[in-house]
Amino acid sequence: MAEATIGVIGGSGLYEIEGLTDLEEHDVSTPFGSPSDPVVVGTLRGKRVAFLPRHGRGHRILPGEVNVRANIYALKWLGVERIIAVNACGSMREDIAPSHIVIPDQIIDRTKGRTSTFFGNGLVVHVSFAEPFCPQLSEILYQAAKKTGATVHKGGTYVCIEGPRFSTKAESRMHRLWDVDIIGMTAIPEAVLAREAEICYASLSLSTDYDVWHETEAPVTADMVVQTVLKNVETAKLAITEAIPLLPVTRDCACDTALAVAIQTARDRIPGRVRQELKLLLGKYLD
Repeated sequence: MAEATIGVIGGSGLYEIEGLTDLEEHDVSTPFGSPSDPVVVGTLRGKRVAFLPRHGRGHRILPGEVNVRANIYALKWLGVERIIAVNACGSMREDIAPSHIVIPDQIIDRTKGRTSTFFGNGLVVHVSFAEPFCPQLSEILYQAAKKTGATVHKGGTYVCIEGPRFSTKAESRMHRLWDVDIIGMTAIPEAVLAREAEICYASLSLSTDYDVWHETEAPVTADMVVQTVLKNVETAKLAITEAIPLLPVTRDCACDTALAVAIQTARDRIPGRVRQELKLLLGKYLD
């Protein structure tokens, strides 16, 4: 039996969720090493939820250092079918003010050197990523976020940069020319790996600042982000609590069959070690 079908990945400032009861802590061992932190599983609004702080409790892991493969694999091992990701972000639009929420539907990857696949080593897999965020889960998050009273923007393009530094003014102007809506450091490779694991993934993106493009605002600093994050976190917790009871039992999306036509390597040519390590992800297609 699955420990939890709903997963929450907490971003900056979100290291625990109040209201979780019947708590269990899981130190999950994965073929890719250890997750960011032990996964806490508890009951929220009558459903079992697995919570994992992306940067670890105490915020000790840089965006580019997060072992995303281990995080996603651990949630999959616990039975998670849907991931609500909380991401701090900068706004690239005047009308997305700090403390607003964005539910993005597109993403641009500008990271460098992050491992963005579970596969390789003799196994070739190409997943479809035209719609990087699950439409069904994103709609539920949008409806739930509106219930908190916050200003919520439905849809938008998230550009993911490597970090950990913030943008130069030239980079910020370039991203504005690309017509992106928000900028962050954490949704890649999470969204990709969740798709490869056939887990629905949607982002509750919390605007903290105007990056460095806004002429009347001071350039973004870590202190500025932290102060806004602390305000945003309470809204995020409320939105997650509102979303849980809205989730249907069955999934009406293509996420849970993402690998059905994605595996390119002939089955009899997949190395035995790879088969064993990735049985959790591939088992139903190889048995």
